[in-house]
Amino acid sequence: MFFEIPQNLILMVVGAFLLGWLLSSISRSLGGDSSSRKRDPRDDRIRSLEAEHRIAQTDVETLKDKVTGLEKELEEVNDGVEKRDNVISHQQERMEELTSDLRDSVMKTRELRADLSERATENIKSEVKLREVETELEVAQASTDMIATGVLDYSLAPELEEGENDDEDEDLLDESDMTNAAT
Repeated sequence: MFFEIPQNLILMVVGAFLLGWLLSSISRSLGGDSSSRKRDPRDDRIRSLEAEHRIAQTDVETLKDKVTGLEKELEEVNDGVEKRDNVISHQQERMEELTSDLRDSVMKTRELRADLSERATENIKSEVKLREVETELEVAQASTDMIATGVLDYSLAPELEEGENDDEDEDLLDESDMTNAAT
């Protein structure tokens, strides 16, 4: 083809390759037995460490999955706690409002009770005064009726002592004033 190589040379090269391959396989088979007997203990340690490393990696992956799950649960719990805190703070604010409203209501109730008791005492006093006035008016009316009918005549009454007379005169004057006021 490109250049001509003698056929003997090709056969010798092919034979040398075959002989080399044959010798290398024989030496490998003889040397392989001795190398397996003289195995380096570090190789066993490396293999065991690699196996432990693979196991640790799978454990790490499962733990990472667990951690992500726990983080999600923690977030949910934190959200729940926040919501509960908001509810509690809202309820506390509501309680404070209700407490202040209750205090105000109690104060107003006390003021109203005091006002009602004052009004009740005023009403009782005015009723007592009204009854006194009605009684005086009835007495004055009765005395005017008696004077009008002639049953009672002051001109014929004996004169009393001066102390008694003054009290009666004042009573009579008060009664006559009341009858004049009534008519």
